Amino acid sequence: MAAMDTDRRTLDSEIFAAHEGGKLSIGVTTEFDDPRSLSIAYTPGVARVSQAIAADPALAHRYTWAGRLVAVVTDGTAVLGLGDVGPAASLPVMEGKAALLKKFGGLDAIPLVLDTTDVDEIVDTLVRLRPSFGAVSLEDVSAPRCFELEARLVAALDCPVMHDDQHGTAIAVLAALRGACTVVGRPLGAQRVVVCGAGAAGVACARILLAAGAGEVTVLDSRGILVPGRAGMNPAKADLAARTNPRAVRGGLAEALRGADVFVGVSSSEVPEELIATMAPDAVVLALSNPVPEVHPQIAARHAAVVGTGGSDFPNQVINTLASPGIYRGALDAGAPRITEGMKLAAAEAIAAVAAADLAADRIVPHSLDPRVMPAVASAVARAALEESVAHGA
Repeated sequence: MAAMDTDRRTLDSEIFAAHEGGKLSIGVTTEFDDPRSLSIAYTPGVARVSQAIAADPALAHRYTWAGRLVAVVTDGTAVLGLGDVGPAASLPVMEGKAALLKKFGGLDAIPLVLDTTDVDEIVDTLVRLRPSFGAVSLEDVSAPRCFELEARLVAALDCPVMHDDQHGTAIAVLAALRGACTVVGRPLGAQRVVVCGAGAAGVACARILLAAGAGEVTVLDSRGILVPGRAGMNPAKADLAARTNPRAVRGGLAEALRGADVFVGVSSSEVPEELIATMAPDAVVLALSNPVPEVHPQIAARHAAVVGTGGSDFPNQVINTLASPGIYRGALDAGAPRITEGMKLAAAEAIAAVAAADLAADRIVPHSLDPRVMPAVASAVARAALEESVAHGA
């Protein structure tokens, strides 16, 4: 026990040291090393650029960093597995998200933690800040407000907006299931999928699986299976209740999992081993909650052919970092004013295609550090934007 306490203190010391002073800084791309370079980069030369942008605002995309700047926005109400910790405590996480966009997507990103949970105020703030950035990555906003907030921002802003916890996670899940289906030899259209959790990630996972043609999708929240007319459902849940569970199964997780092919966990709820054991042969279990998965991977592996988690300490890390850097890079490269469903599906297909090169039960998705992922996703997203006529000039 003493050794474990010492190891924990050592790890804590390393973690806090890595975060001291934050994880971001601003770099300079232009030299200021003599009077001429100073006069070109700043006054009086910069006035020429400002005059050109005033005459043609579209030039800001070329002559400022706005065209490659992502605003990473949160109100701190649903941070990781911590819940509503507030804007200040969310800042280390948002710095991390911004750093990932830079490392994996080559995009500058700046955290904006807002001291309000009012949807009107958040929308108004970002509308007023719109000239400063080229895209918005919503992060860690609690459901169901996140659904309204994203929809209103998409309508109000002429730039890509995506709630990463919803769609980045859903895209990674679809890519993982593409790989898992190949491993177990069953097409997605033949899969009975159970999504445990009807918050931001769960709703998005269910929606993208429906769009991709999953054979059957059943969704649960803390009160049980979503069925039409059930009490305690917000509009997003009611919509899913009408579109899922075609066999009209009622009850809870025990009823939903019996004979199911796929379990997708995004709820933090503990799932007993005996329920996993009732799933169909060669089942797929994606227990994605962090830091503690719904069922321990080693336990799930006793009954499932393929097991994935959201953590990096086990194989098959199904994580939104696989998707979001490439999605924003592709959307910004294409000059797309929004991120469409087709672009999200294209991103999932691109991730699955990278994994196909060395697919196995313990490699249904590539690692998030795989350098092939971001370029593949960005290219697929930009191509989808062009095909859907949302790319600049399309």
